[in-house]
Amino acid sequence: MSLWRKPRACALNAPLLPIPLACRVPVELLADPIFMAVAVIGVCLLGISKGGFLGLGVMALPLMSLFVPPLQAAAIILPTAIAQDVLTLWVYRREWSAWNLKIMLPAMFAGMFVAWLMAASLSAVHIRLAIGLIAALFVLRHWTAKRFERWIPKPSVATGIVFGAIGGITTMLANAGGPAWQIHLLPQKLEKLPYIGTVSILFAASNVVKIPGFLTLGYLTRDNFLIGLTLVPIAVLANFLGIWMVRRVSTEMFFRIAYILMFIIAVELIRGSVVDLWWR
Repeated sequence: MSLWRKPRACALNAPLLPIPLACRVPVELLADPIFMAVAVIGVCLLGISKGGFLGLGVMALPLMSLFVPPLQAAAIILPTAIAQDVLTLWVYRREWSAWNLKIMLPAMFAGMFVAWLMAASLSAVHIRLAIGLIAALFVLRHWTAKRFERWIPKPSVATGIVFGAIGGITTMLANAGGPAWQIHLLPQKLEKLPYIGTVSILFAASNVVKIPGFLTLGYLTRDNFLIGLTLVPIAVLANFLGIWMVRRVSTEMFFRIAYILMFIIAVELIRGSVVDLWWR
């Protein structure tokens, strides 16, 4: 039996398996140095991304999904993401595009609802496979963007709705709404601050909507939430670290390494999921 086939969140009284669990209990996670190290790396990536290395945070969930069910990982990092959103929204509170938000927010909410329905019926291994595919496509899009730039549709109400909804689906399942939203926003060549502010509002709104979504799916338990809270101070420090690093580190080299690592993680998620689905 696959270790990733349980479709819902971990029940604390679920029987333990002898090897990595379909549902991992909080006490075990806190005592697992490998998981905690990965969780710290994940929230640091989120923080550095919020600090200025936009896109880097997409790595966090695929990385943590190597060790726990994907939606449990998403629930654990949700408190850190919300804490970082509060800081980011305060900084960019007067900088955002009202026209884009009027179009994209309703579409994003609709996409998140579709993803919630999908998550309720899919097993953890299917969600893990989806996250691997999304992460791989994200990297491939980055590597081939210039070749296909002329094929990207011009921004319009239609693209705002389509890519707003797609971003809603991917942010709910894989914490990766940014790539879809960028397809609509980047060609508009917004000023830097309104662009960051608009994306920050989309992320913040999606994270708030995830609270009832993960609660109804059974993943946002008190214990998972408390694990996330223990990571908040690290996440906030990482946020400031990102602000400091973006002024001192070669952005091109940093992202080159990050995308390679992310692609390796994505391949491993896909490989493990395919093995679980068809060869076990």
